[in-house]
Amino acid sequence: DEFISSPPRKTVRFGGTLTDILLKYEKGETTDFELLKHQLSDPDIKDAQIINWLHEFRASVAYLTKELEQLVSILLKLPWLRRSREVVEEYLGFLGNLVSAQTVHLRPCLRMIVSQFVPPRITIREDDVDISDSDDDDENLSENFNTCHRALQTVARYVPSTPQFLMPILVENFPFINKSERTLECYVHNLLRVTVYLPTLRLQILELIIEKLLKLDVSTPQQDIEDAEETANNSDNEEKCREEGLFDMEEDEERKGNKVVSSSSERMAHPLAERLDILMTILFSYIKDVCHVDGKLDINNTKNLYRDLVSVFDKLILPTHASCHVQYFMFYICSFKLGLAEAFLDHLWKKLQDPNNPSVIRQTAGSYIGSFLARAKFIPVVTVKACLDLLVNWMHKYIDNQDTGANAYCDVALHGPFYSTCQAVFYTLIFRHKQLLDGNLRKGLSYLQSLNFERIVMCQLNPLKICIPSVVNLFAAITRKYQLVFCYTIIERNNRQFIPVVRSGTGGDLVQTCTNPLDSFFPFDPYMLKRSKTTINPFYQFWEELSAEDLENLKKPIKRGTSEDEDDDFLKGETPQNDGVVGIAPNSYESNTRSPVSSIGSPPDCYVPYPQ
Repeated sequence: DEFISSPPRKTVRFGGTLTDILLKYEKGETTDFELLKHQLSDPDIKDAQIINWLHEFRASVAYLTKELEQLVSILLKLPWLRRSREVVEEYLGFLGNLVSAQTVHLRPCLRMIVSQFVPPRITIREDDVDISDSDDDDENLSENFNTCHRALQTVARYVPSTPQFLMPILVENFPFINKSERTLECYVHNLLRVTVYLPTLRLQILELIIEKLLKLDVSTPQQDIEDAEETANNSDNEEKCREEGLFDMEEDEERKGNKVVSSSSERMAHPLAERLDILMTILFSYIKDVCHVDGKLDINNTKNLYRDLVSVFDKLILPTHASCHVQYFMFYICSFKLGLAEAFLDHLWKKLQDPNNPSVIRQTAGSYIGSFLARAKFIPVVTVKACLDLLVNWMHKYIDNQDTGANAYCDVALHGPFYSTCQAVFYTLIFRHKQLLDGNLRKGLSYLQSLNFERIVMCQLNPLKICIPSVVNLFAAITRKYQLVFCYTIIERNNRQFIPVVRSGTGGDLVQTCTNPLDSFFPFDPYMLKRSKTTINPFYQFWEELSAEDLENLKKPIKRGTSEDEDDDFLKGETPQNDGVVGIAPNSYESNTRSPVSSIGSPPDCYVPYPQ
């Protein structure tokens, strides 16, 4: 019965052997050739037929010249991936034979393989409209991807020039950012897998991925992410209230309540932020896997990857203004070993001090130094001191050269890198002053006094006028507390001049600029993407929320001659709390002296009143 009900296998062949058909085609007899194409294009083609044909094609690749690219195109469209193991092995053998004998077909073969780097497309009809996207339910997806990488390795083994032909194809096949999260996730994951067996492409592939991540990042400002999260939380709360009103049974309340909480806690409300979160998680996992072998840090692997990432950082990240998350790949790899963090700081320092670099790059390098020193928990105080010494010495030399010349006035266009360095130093001091004073108060104060902040603050270039107000306010409060410098006279004088920065416009008129004339930002502001931040948070220095007592203490100057053994109220709990909530941290996106109330991690700035 089973035999009678089963359909007959399609094994009918037309026109003799494949060689005969191809030779006839060369002579102009196309009938058998058209039948061959028809058979190969049959959607119901059986495994046995595919194997037979491929076996013959493997023996006849010499005939598959450029003139037969249409036939090769049909062969490359065969549904080989979702077939039996025998079909897959035969097809891989055919690909190897084809590219080794006819390299003219290399590009089409590579395109076919790369097109399989995303889940297959399915078409759903909805109101007479085709909605097409990836199929997330394919159980064999992982195995199919493994087979694709085997195919690519096979081709690369036969054609050593594969990498240079492959890279443009990887670029042109990168999915648009509005494609499904699953499609983007699979493609990026597969690109990173390619770097394992084609290491010459690693730098270019990392550049490609990080360039796409940057586009996502700058398309989702932090304020938009916060607004989306707030809206989602409000709607979740409303839904929960409705559910609790409708279902009085305790089990229902618990089940539905938990469902809302878990879905909102795992996903980002902003769709582009959700995509970015998934892709950043993949990138962090890749960095960890490359740098660690059998759970131990491999120094050579780590150094090589660090060099590639620094190269991408210089090319893409440093010139990009106000990206929020992508730059954290440098933060993460530097957390593996102090030597890497110090190398990164040295790299930024060279960028900052080199007068041949564009001013905007030097300023951004300053922002990175300040933010990195302040936020990287893995950087010890001794390294912070070494960096402060470098930066402050450079600032004093700059003042020596500029403070008495024709350009000895406050102008961000002339002295941008200087102001950026000042802000980096002030910002670092705000975050690290307790650690710098920890243990031996007298020794710590002596070190801070040796930096001679008074000269920097009082100089003609007037850095307090240019730096972000929240940084200036906290720096002034801390330096007054420890009697390092009294900033308030200068701040009041600057405030009396209504125009924060006065420059001559094209018509000679005075031009008013905003309260962030440096257009500066802190690259390592709190990380907001829910999944990937679990990788960053263990190494991240959150701002310690200031209590009312701390604010009061900031107004009281410490007495000169305090013994080093004497406890100071303000120094209790010297180091910032590891899991503290950010309280009044200076933030990147303030346009006035106060930051946005809704800013996650940067609530309104603390305003320390001027002493009377």
